[in-house]
Amino acid sequence: MKFQLAVNLERMDDTIDMQDVARHTLEMVQMADEAGFNIVWAAEHHALEMTIAPNPFQILTWWAKETNSVRLGTAVATAAYWHPINLAGEAAFLDLISGGRLDFGIGSGAYQREFDRMHPGLKQSDGWRYMQEMLPVVRALWQGDVAHEGEFWQFPTSTSCPKPLQPEVPVWVAARSPITYDYALREKCHVMSWPFTRGFEEAELYKKHLDEAIEKANNGFQPTFAMMRHAAVYDNEADRDEALRAIRTVLGQFENLYRNLGDVENGFPKQIPLNELKGREQYEPSMLEENLLFGSPETVIGKLQKYQNLGVDEFIYYASMGMDMAAQKRSLKLFCDEVMPAFH
Repeated sequence: MKFQLAVNLERMDDTIDMQDVARHTLEMVQMADEAGFNIVWAAEHHALEMTIAPNPFQILTWWAKETNSVRLGTAVATAAYWHPINLAGEAAFLDLISGGRLDFGIGSGAYQREFDRMHPGLKQSDGWRYMQEMLPVVRALWQGDVAHEGEFWQFPTSTSCPKPLQPEVPVWVAARSPITYDYALREKCHVMSWPFTRGFEEAELYKKHLDEAIEKANNGFQPTFAMMRHAAVYDNEADRDEALRAIRTVLGQFENLYRNLGDVENGFPKQIPLNELKGREQYEPSMLEENLLFGSPETVIGKLQKYQNLGVDEFIYYASMGMDMAAQKRSLKLFCDEVMPAFH
Protein backbone atom coordinates (compact mmCIF):
# COMPACT_ATOMS: atom_id res chain seq x y z
CA MET A 1 0.00 0.00 0.00
CA LYS A 2 1.18 3.49 -0.88
CA PHE A 3 0.21 6.69 0.92
CA GLN A 4 -1.03 10.11 -0.07
CA LEU A 5 -1.53 13.29 1.96
CA ALA A 6 -4.48 15.67 1.72
CA VAL A 7 -3.75 18.88 3.60
CA ASN A 8 -5.39 22.30 3.52
CA LEU A 9 -4.43 25.76 4.54
CA GLU A 10 -7.04 26.15 7.25
CA ARG A 11 -8.03 28.62 9.94
CA MET A 12 -10.71 27.91 12.49
CA ASP A 13 -10.81 31.50 13.72
CA ASP A 14 -9.08 34.82 13.07
CA THR A 15 -6.70 34.52 16.02
CA ILE A 16 -4.55 32.19 13.89
CA ASP A 17 -1.92 34.02 11.82
CA MET A 18 -2.17 33.28 8.10
CA GLN A 19 1.61 33.22 7.72
CA ASP A 20 1.81 30.53 10.41
CA VAL A 21 -0.82 28.53 8.51
CA ALA A 22 1.16 28.74 5.27
CA ARG A 23 4.42 27.76 6.98
CA HIS A 24 2.77 24.85 8.79
CA THR A 25 1.08 23.50 5.66
CA LEU A 26 4.33 23.53 3.70
CA GLU A 27 6.15 21.77 6.54
CA MET A 28 3.51 19.02 6.54
CA VAL A 29 3.98 18.58 2.78
CA GLN A 30 7.75 18.43 3.20
CA MET A 31 7.39 15.79 5.91
CA ALA A 32 5.32 13.70 3.51
CA ASP A 33 7.86 14.18 0.73
CA GLU A 34 10.74 13.07 2.93
CA ALA A 35 8.80 10.06 4.24
CA GLY A 36 8.05 8.73 0.76
CA PHE A 37 4.38 9.62 0.34
CA ASN A 38 3.31 9.12 -3.26
CA ILE A 39 1.05 12.18 -3.76
CA VAL A 40 0.13 15.37 -1.91
CA TRP A 41 -3.26 16.85 -2.78
CA ALA A 42 -4.45 20.46 -2.87
CA ALA A 43 -8.16 21.25 -2.95
CA GLU A 44 -10.17 24.00 -4.63
CA HIS A 45 -12.56 25.97 -2.43
CA HIS A 46 -13.66 29.58 -2.34
CA ALA A 47 -14.40 32.11 0.41
CA LEU A 48 -13.96 29.57 3.23
CA GLU A 49 -11.24 29.88 5.86
CA MET A 50 -11.44 26.18 6.72
CA THR A 51 -10.11 25.32 3.23
CA ILE A 52 -8.11 28.22 1.81
CA ALA A 53 -7.55 27.08 -1.77
CA PRO A 54 -8.65 29.60 -4.42
CA ASN A 55 -6.42 27.95 -7.04
CA PRO A 56 -4.99 24.45 -6.49
CA PHE A 57 -2.38 24.94 -9.22
CA GLN A 58 -0.94 27.98 -7.46
CA ILE A 59 -0.64 25.96 -4.25
CA LEU A 60 0.96 23.02 -6.05
CA THR A 61 3.42 25.30 -7.86
CA TRP A 62 4.52 26.58 -4.45
CA TRP A 63 4.88 23.03 -3.13
CA ALA A 64 6.71 21.89 -6.28
CA LYS A 65 9.56 24.32 -5.63
CA GLU A 66 9.88 23.17 -2.00
CA THR A 67 9.78 19.38 -2.49
CA ASN A 68 11.86 16.78 -4.29
CA SER A 69 9.91 13.79 -5.54
CA VAL A 70 6.34 13.67 -4.20
CA ARG A 71 3.68 13.91 -6.89
CA LEU A 72 1.34 16.91 -6.91
CA GLY A 73 -2.41 16.44 -7.24
CA THR A 74 -5.55 18.53 -7.54
CA ALA A 75 -8.28 17.12 -5.30
CA VAL A 76 -10.19 18.38 -7.02
CA ALA A 77 -10.43 21.09 -9.66
CA THR A 78 -14.13 21.97 -9.83
CA ALA A 79 -15.09 21.78 -13.50
CA ALA A 80 -17.93 24.31 -13.48
CA TYR A 81 -15.65 27.08 -12.20
CA TRP A 82 -13.20 26.81 -15.13
CA HIS A 83 -12.96 27.21 -18.90
CA PRO A 84 -11.41 24.14 -20.57
CA ILE A 85 -8.57 26.08 -22.24
CA ASN A 86 -7.70 27.80 -18.97
CA LEU A 87 -7.82 24.55 -16.98
CA ALA A 88 -5.75 22.61 -19.51
CA GLY A 89 -3.08 25.30 -19.64
CA GLU A 90 -2.81 25.76 -15.87
CA ALA A 91 -2.51 22.01 -15.31
CA ALA A 92 0.04 21.56 -18.10
CA PHE A 93 2.18 24.44 -16.83
CA LEU A 94 2.32 22.84 -13.37
CA ASP A 95 3.37 19.55 -14.94
CA LEU A 96 6.10 21.35 -16.89
CA ILE A 97 7.65 23.27 -14.01
CA SER A 98 7.40 20.35 -11.56
CA GLY A 99 9.27 17.96 -13.83
CA GLY A 100 6.22 15.87 -14.71
CA ARG A 101 4.75 15.38 -11.24
CA LEU A 102 1.11 16.32 -11.89
CA ASP A 103 -1.79 14.04 -10.94
CA PHE A 104 -4.92 15.71 -12.28
CA GLY A 105 -8.02 15.31 -10.12
CA ILE A 106 -11.31 16.69 -11.41
CA GLY A 107 -14.72 16.75 -9.75
CA SER A 108 -18.21 18.15 -9.55
CA GLY A 109 -17.95 20.51 -6.58
CA ALA A 110 -19.05 20.20 -2.98
CA TYR A 111 -21.15 23.04 -1.57
CA GLN A 112 -24.13 24.92 -2.98
CA ARG A 113 -22.78 27.99 -1.17
CA GLU A 114 -19.79 28.00 -3.52
CA PHE A 115 -21.89 27.45 -6.65
CA ASP A 116 -24.09 30.40 -5.62
CA ARG A 117 -20.98 32.59 -5.75
CA MET A 118 -18.78 30.98 -8.41
CA HIS A 119 -21.49 29.88 -10.88
CA PRO A 120 -24.80 31.54 -9.86
CA GLY A 121 -27.90 29.65 -10.91
CA LEU A 122 -26.20 26.26 -11.14
CA LYS A 123 -27.30 23.55 -8.73
CA GLN A 124 -24.51 21.63 -7.05
CA SER A 125 -26.34 18.44 -7.98
CA ASP A 126 -25.81 19.30 -11.67
CA GLY A 127 -22.07 19.91 -11.35
CA TRP A 128 -21.27 16.42 -12.61
CA ARG A 129 -22.53 17.35 -16.07
CA TYR A 130 -19.85 20.02 -16.37
CA MET A 131 -17.19 17.60 -15.14
CA GLN A 132 -18.18 14.98 -17.71
CA GLU A 133 -18.01 17.47 -20.57
CA MET A 134 -14.79 19.06 -19.32
CA LEU A 135 -12.49 16.06 -18.95
CA PRO A 136 -12.41 14.79 -22.57
CA VAL A 137 -11.91 18.37 -23.79
CA VAL A 138 -8.94 18.99 -21.48
CA ARG A 139 -7.33 15.73 -22.57
CA ALA A 140 -7.85 16.66 -26.24
CA LEU A 141 -6.33 20.12 -25.69
CA TRP A 142 -3.25 18.50 -24.15
CA GLN A 143 -2.78 16.54 -27.38
CA GLY A 144 -3.10 19.43 -29.85
CA ASP A 145 -5.56 21.55 -31.79
CA VAL A 146 -9.25 20.91 -31.16
CA ALA A 147 -12.50 22.83 -31.61
CA HIS A 148 -15.39 22.24 -29.23
CA GLU A 149 -19.15 22.67 -29.53
CA GLY A 150 -20.59 21.39 -26.27
CA GLU A 151 -23.52 22.11 -24.03
CA PHE A 152 -21.55 24.33 -21.66
CA TRP A 153 -18.51 25.48 -23.64
CA GLN A 154 -17.93 26.32 -27.27
CA PHE A 155 -14.71 27.55 -28.85
CA PRO A 156 -12.92 27.46 -32.22
CA THR A 157 -9.72 25.52 -32.81
CA SER A 158 -7.35 25.88 -29.90
CA THR A 159 -4.78 23.94 -27.90
CA SER A 160 -3.14 23.82 -24.49
CA CYS A 161 -0.04 25.98 -24.18
CA PRO A 162 2.15 24.61 -22.78
CA LYS A 163 1.65 20.88 -23.22
CA PRO A 164 2.16 18.59 -20.20
CA LEU A 165 5.63 17.13 -19.80
CA GLN A 166 4.17 13.67 -19.16
CA PRO A 167 3.00 11.83 -22.30
CA GLU A 168 -0.08 10.80 -20.31
CA VAL A 169 -1.12 12.69 -17.19
CA PRO A 170 -2.73 10.46 -14.54
CA VAL A 171 -6.34 11.57 -14.11
CA TRP A 172 -8.38 11.02 -10.97
CA VAL A 173 -12.13 11.27 -10.35
CA ALA A 174 -13.65 11.64 -6.89
CA ALA A 175 -16.43 9.04 -6.80
CA ARG A 176 -19.21 7.92 -4.47
CA SER A 177 -22.18 6.98 -6.66
CA PRO A 178 -22.21 4.08 -9.13
CA ILE A 179 -22.77 6.53 -12.02
CA THR A 180 -19.49 8.32 -11.21
CA TYR A 181 -17.58 5.05 -10.89
CA ASP A 182 -18.92 4.00 -14.28
CA TYR A 183 -17.85 7.31 -15.83
CA ALA A 184 -14.36 7.12 -14.28
CA LEU A 185 -13.72 3.66 -15.68
CA ARG A 186 -15.12 4.47 -19.12
CA GLU A 187 -12.74 7.42 -19.26
CA LYS A 188 -9.80 5.40 -17.85
CA CYS A 189 -9.43 7.44 -14.68
CA HIS A 190 -8.12 6.49 -11.28
CA VAL A 191 -10.60 6.72 -8.41
CA MET A 192 -10.43 8.50 -5.07
CA SER A 193 -13.16 7.81 -2.54
CA TRP A 194 -14.13 9.27 0.82
CA PRO A 195 -16.52 7.44 3.16
CA PHE A 196 -16.78 10.54 5.40
CA THR A 197 -17.41 9.31 8.97
CA ARG A 198 -19.24 6.12 8.00
CA GLY A 199 -18.09 2.66 8.98
CA PHE A 200 -16.02 0.13 7.09
CA GLU A 201 -19.13 -1.14 5.31
CA GLU A 202 -19.13 2.13 3.32
CA ALA A 203 -15.61 1.34 2.09
CA GLU A 204 -16.81 -2.14 1.10
CA LEU A 205 -19.69 -0.57 -0.86
CA TYR A 206 -17.29 1.69 -2.78
CA LYS A 207 -15.09 -1.28 -3.65
CA LYS A 208 -18.20 -3.08 -4.96
CA HIS A 209 -19.05 -0.04 -7.13
CA LEU A 210 -15.46 -0.06 -8.44
CA ASP A 211 -15.46 -3.75 -9.32
CA GLU A 212 -18.78 -3.46 -11.11
CA ALA A 213 -17.58 -0.41 -13.05
CA ILE A 214 -14.38 -2.21 -14.13
CA GLU A 215 -16.48 -5.11 -15.41
CA LYS A 216 -18.87 -2.80 -17.28
CA ALA A 217 -16.09 -0.77 -18.90
CA ASN A 218 -14.23 -3.90 -20.01
CA ASN A 219 -11.50 -1.75 -21.56
CA GLY A 220 -8.37 -3.24 -20.01
CA PHE A 221 -7.75 -0.25 -17.75
CA GLN A 222 -6.81 -1.11 -14.17
CA PRO A 223 -7.37 1.94 -11.96
CA THR A 224 -5.58 2.88 -8.79
CA PHE A 225 -8.17 2.87 -6.00
CA ALA A 226 -7.46 5.40 -3.25
CA MET A 227 -9.46 5.95 -0.08
CA MET A 228 -9.37 8.99 2.19
CA ARG A 229 -10.05 9.23 5.91
CA HIS A 230 -9.43 11.92 8.47
CA ALA A 231 -6.33 10.73 10.30
CA ALA A 232 -4.90 11.23 13.78
CA VAL A 233 -2.21 8.99 15.26
CA TYR A 234 -1.60 9.50 18.96
CA ASP A 235 0.15 7.89 21.89
CA ASN A 236 -1.43 9.82 24.78
CA GLU A 237 -4.90 10.82 26.01
CA ALA A 238 -4.35 14.55 25.52
CA ASP A 239 -3.72 14.15 21.77
CA ARG A 240 -6.65 11.73 21.50
CA ASP A 241 -8.96 14.26 23.13
CA GLU A 242 -7.65 17.05 20.88
CA ALA A 243 -8.27 14.97 17.75
CA LEU A 244 -11.85 14.15 18.75
CA ARG A 245 -12.60 17.75 19.75
CA ALA A 246 -11.21 19.03 16.45
CA ILE A 247 -13.05 16.59 14.19
CA ARG A 248 -16.37 17.25 15.91
CA THR A 249 -15.88 21.00 15.42
CA VAL A 250 -15.10 20.56 11.72
CA LEU A 251 -18.04 18.19 11.20
CA GLY A 252 -20.36 20.80 12.66
CA GLN A 253 -19.03 23.28 10.10
CA PHE A 254 -19.38 20.75 7.27
CA GLU A 255 -23.04 20.24 8.19
CA ASN A 256 -23.58 23.99 7.96
CA LEU A 257 -22.07 24.06 4.47
CA TYR A 258 -23.75 20.91 3.13
CA ARG A 259 -27.13 22.21 4.29
CA ASN A 260 -26.34 25.63 2.77
CA LEU A 261 -27.58 27.40 5.88
CA GLY A 262 -25.72 30.58 4.97
CA ASP A 263 -24.37 30.99 8.48
CA VAL A 264 -20.83 31.99 7.48
CA GLU A 265 -19.22 35.19 8.75
CA ASN A 266 -16.11 36.60 7.06
CA GLY A 267 -15.27 33.13 5.74
CA PHE A 268 -15.77 31.24 9.02
CA PRO A 269 -18.72 28.78 9.03
CA LYS A 270 -20.63 28.56 12.28
CA GLN A 271 -20.57 25.11 13.86
CA ILE A 272 -23.93 23.34 14.06
CA PRO A 273 -24.40 21.55 17.41
CA LEU A 274 -24.01 17.89 16.48
CA ASN A 275 -26.29 16.70 19.27
CA GLU A 276 -29.20 18.47 17.57
CA LEU A 277 -28.81 16.60 14.26
CA LYS A 278 -30.76 13.67 12.96
CA GLY A 279 -28.42 10.69 12.83
CA ARG A 280 -26.26 12.27 15.51
CA GLU A 281 -25.02 8.85 16.62
CA GLN A 282 -22.54 8.95 13.70
CA TYR A 283 -20.84 11.88 15.44
CA GLU A 284 -20.37 10.19 18.79
CA PRO A 285 -16.69 10.23 19.84
CA SER A 286 -16.48 6.43 20.16
CA MET A 287 -17.97 5.97 16.67
CA LEU A 288 -15.62 8.56 15.16
CA GLU A 289 -12.59 6.97 16.79
CA GLU A 290 -13.63 3.60 15.41
CA ASN A 291 -14.49 4.68 11.86
CA LEU A 292 -11.76 7.23 11.14
CA LEU A 293 -8.02 6.59 10.93
CA PHE A 294 -7.66 7.43 14.62
CA GLY A 295 -5.67 5.56 17.23
CA SER A 296 -2.27 4.42 18.39
CA PRO A 297 0.26 3.38 15.73
CA GLU A 298 -0.65 -0.27 16.32
CA THR A 299 -4.38 0.42 15.99
CA VAL A 300 -3.88 2.44 12.82
CA ILE A 301 -1.73 -0.32 11.28
CA GLY A 302 -4.56 -2.78 11.94
CA LYS A 303 -7.13 -0.49 10.32
CA LEU A 304 -4.95 0.06 7.26
CA GLN A 305 -4.42 -3.67 6.85
CA LYS A 306 -8.21 -4.06 6.56
CA TYR A 307 -8.30 -1.48 3.77
CA GLN A 308 -5.35 -3.13 2.04
CA ASN A 309 -7.08 -6.53 2.22
CA LEU A 310 -10.22 -4.95 0.76
CA GLY A 311 -8.25 -3.84 -2.29
CA VAL A 312 -7.40 -0.22 -1.52
CA ASP A 313 -4.16 0.54 -3.40
CA GLU A 314 -3.31 3.89 -1.83
CA PHE A 315 -4.54 5.47 1.40
CA ILE A 316 -5.09 9.22 1.66
CA TYR A 317 -4.14 10.57 5.07
CA TYR A 318 -6.47 13.57 5.51
CA ALA A 319 -4.63 15.82 7.92
CA SER A 320 -6.85 18.89 7.95
CA MET A 321 -9.53 18.95 10.60
CA GLY A 322 -8.77 21.94 12.79
CA MET A 323 -6.29 20.23 15.08
CA ASP A 324 -3.62 22.26 16.81
CA MET A 325 -0.66 22.60 14.41
CA ALA A 326 1.80 20.93 16.78
CA ALA A 327 -0.62 18.02 17.28
CA GLN A 328 -0.97 17.65 13.49
CA LYS A 329 2.80 17.33 13.17
CA ARG A 330 3.08 14.86 16.04
CA SER A 331 0.41 12.73 14.39
CA LEU A 332 2.04 12.79 10.96
CA LYS A 333 5.48 12.03 12.44
CA LEU A 334 4.09 8.99 14.30
CA PHE A 335 2.47 7.86 11.06
CA CYS A 336 5.70 8.24 9.09
CA ASP A 337 7.94 6.69 11.74
CA GLU A 338 5.79 3.90 13.16
CA VAL A 339 2.96 3.12 10.71
CA MET A 340 4.41 3.37 7.21
CA PRO A 341 7.28 0.90 7.83
CA ALA A 342 4.66 -1.82 8.34
CA PHE A 343 3.67 -1.46 4.68
CA HIS A 344 7.10 -1.34 3.02
